[in-house]
Amino acid sequence: MTDEVEPNFDREWVEFYDPDDPGTLVRADLTWLLSRWGCIFGKSPEVGGCPGIDHNRPADGCCLHGAFYTDSDDIKRVRAASRKLTPETWQLHRPWRETIVDDTLENDDGEEEPAKKTAVVDGACVFHNRDGFATGSGCALHQQALRDGVHPMEYKPEVCWQLPVKRDFKSEQRADGTAVEVTLITEFDRASWGPGGHDFDWWCTGSPLAHTAADPVYVSYESELTELLGKAAYDRLAELCAVRAERGQVAPHPATEANRESLPDPKRR
Repeated sequence: MTDEVEPNFDREWVEFYDPDDPGTLVRADLTWLLSRWGCIFGKSPEVGGCPGIDHNRPADGCCLHGAFYTDSDDIKRVRAASRKLTPETWQLHRPWRETIVDDTLENDDGEEEPAKKTAVVDGACVFHNRDGFATGSGCALHQQALRDGVHPMEYKPEVCWQLPVKRDFKSEQRADGTAVEVTLITEFDRASWGPGGHDFDWWCTGSPLAHTAADPVYVSYESELTELLGKAAYDRLAELCAVRAERGQVAPHPATEANRESLPDPKRR
């Protein structure tokens, strides 16, 4: 592993009820949301860019294993976006049926269930343009979204645009017998990958190398968090994050703290 902080550190959380859904409690990880993580893909590792999860393939970033689709709507959205791609914009251009494969994914009960995912070709996702391709290294869907002037989450698989924000759902039973639905927002850290995360040569969320962004995650990921939570819940989350930032954190992210003296002042929302 390269330049990663120890994985077990203190975190601080905030809880609030969704203004649009009072039956849902949002539990958010302030340590992560106020961190200065930012994606550093696209630059050479020699100048502070992404080393990749496999050091032998830094230009492929975290796109080596393909992406699991969350549901049929996710598949339909990516299929529609893929039709916009051409051989000039997608290095591995091919019919849709050759981009999707059957696999299995472990559910919350530890059981394997059938799942669909993007195909892996020559060691990386079928939608990943390799280093040296005319459009540059990176996701063909992401690049197309930027050309079309839309947010990449409109074209990419859901898991790809969420990463490295992690959203989970759970039901909690209170002592009085009532149940509350909880939406959890936190860091998709190395452990979140499951046992396979141990095999990564490097993972960005725990590395000071990737904690150099101008703004905290709750600001830079406003679009993604709004999509995940809804606008009212995001706005409330942003208010609480801003208050905590103003008062000072109890448990800041250690990867951000490693760069604290060199970080720029964040922009105000």
